[in-house]
Amino acid sequence: MSRQPYIRPVSKTTWYMRNGRYRKYMLREVTCLLVGVYCFLTIWVLAILASGSQEHWNAFLVSQQSPSVVAFHAIALIYFLVYQTFDWFKLAPKAMPVQLGEKKMPDRFIVIAHYAAWAVISLFVFWLAGVI
Repeated sequence: MSRQPYIRPVSKTTWYMRNGRYRKYMLREVTCLLVGVYCFLTIWVLAILASGSQEHWNAFLVSQQSPSVVAFHAIALIYFLVYQTFDWFKLAPKAMPVQLGEKKMPDRFIVIAHYAAWAVISLFVFWLAGVI
């Protein structure tokens, strides 16, 4: 007589919908793909600028004026990149624990340092771009 082990049925398509942590995990993974697309677009723009072709640059600018592309930029930059940044900054103390003698630096100091560095670098980039 052989016994079959009990195998709990798990949906292959909606397994992550049962738990909030799984949903956040899947959202992070999907946003990672979209951030990659946004990065590829940025590299493409830099390649167009490096080529020095005025007609290619003007064609690119015209292609970026459609409402769907503007919506993609708004969603990708504001939501997905900011979501990824906040998520990674929360993870930073686990990936980079700072040892001070016998004790470890509190997690909140590491996270605050990351946000401060982000703000300083963003202000510097804005200053270089002439925004401020």
